[in-house]
Amino acid sequence: MMRALTRHWTTVVPLLAAVVLAIAWFTHPSGPAVIVLVLALAGAVLSAVQHAEVVAHRVGEPFGSLVLAIAVTVIEVGLILTLMASGGDDASSLARDTVFAAVMITCNGIFGLSLLVGAVRRRVAVFNAEGTGAALATVATLATLSLVLPTFTTSKPGPEFSGSQLAFAAVVSLLLYGLFVMVQTVRHPGDFLPVEASDDPNDPDEQDEIPSTATTLVSLALLLVALVGVVGLAKMVSPSIEHGVHAAGLPRSAVGVVIAMLVLLPETLAAVRAARRDRVQTSLNLALGSAMASIGLTIPAIAVATIWLSTPLTLGLGATQMVLLALTVVVGVLTVVPGRATLLQGGVHLVLFAGFVFLAVSP
Repeated sequence: MMRALTRHWTTVVPLLAAVVLAIAWFTHPSGPAVIVLVLALAGAVLSAVQHAEVVAHRVGEPFGSLVLAIAVTVIEVGLILTLMASGGDDASSLARDTVFAAVMITCNGIFGLSLLVGAVRRRVAVFNAEGTGAALATVATLATLSLVLPTFTTSKPGPEFSGSQLAFAAVVSLLLYGLFVMVQTVRHPGDFLPVEASDDPNDPDEQDEIPSTATTLVSLALLLVALVGVVGLAKMVSPSIEHGVHAAGLPRSAVGVVIAMLVLLPETLAAVRAARRDRVQTSLNLALGSAMASIGLTIPAIAVATIWLSTPLTLGLGATQMVLLALTVVVGVLTVVPGRATLLQGGVHLVLFAGFVFLAVSP
């Protein structure tokens, strides 16, 4: 097993990304060098989530989805902080745009795609309404406290929290996320286990052996290396991302969408793979868990970072974004309550996701 792991591309890519980062750190890359950095960044993201999957497979569900969600959120927070540190006042809304994009991508894109794939395979996608409903309620509460209320508070001009309000939102977000993790892993883990599993004995995923302790530790170490590579490479390519968005004539909020899509692409593939194996609940755990972690962990991290960052922090959503969020919550509730979904529900969520992407580039 160890020999197979060392031959796997995910072993080489994190180390290669670290080498590329070390070489480019004291330079100002441009042209072909930026392309190399972007490729190394993409490879580091993919390998990070692959190694997180190895660790997740070892610890099992629902811990597995939790590991993936936290790994992706660490990547997201690293990207946000590096771009905010180098963006000045122009990056004041970057955290809001990225977190909101992550919520829309997970709660509509990944959620809808998982239901669609599950319904195509079995005609009806089945999942635990109790666990999924609890996760959706937590996401809705976190999003409202952190992204909606700043638009209506009056202690500070504009869609911003005052210092005490931001501290309250950060503490509450962290506590609520911790409470959900406790319920998911200790108190009621059965509510987050797949209702149905693949009954195909030839499914290669069904034949996977649980990784050994040594393999898991190697993957954990490589996961840490990959995350360091992601954060460092993001800092190197951040000017190119912003220049590319500006050259395309897109609004600045599109930078947050690009970041969220980049870090959530591997998780999307993992969710679709689980749905194809009739583990729709695992897919929904990944989707809602990532949305929850994006808010519950990112907002506290950004709040702490504002101690030394001079960049103002705009968290309040605009009217269009709040309408999309409200519609997402309402449709999500109607989807989750029956504990089963057809192609229609998956299509509705994907249409909401398409509407978000369209309005992000053409507000």
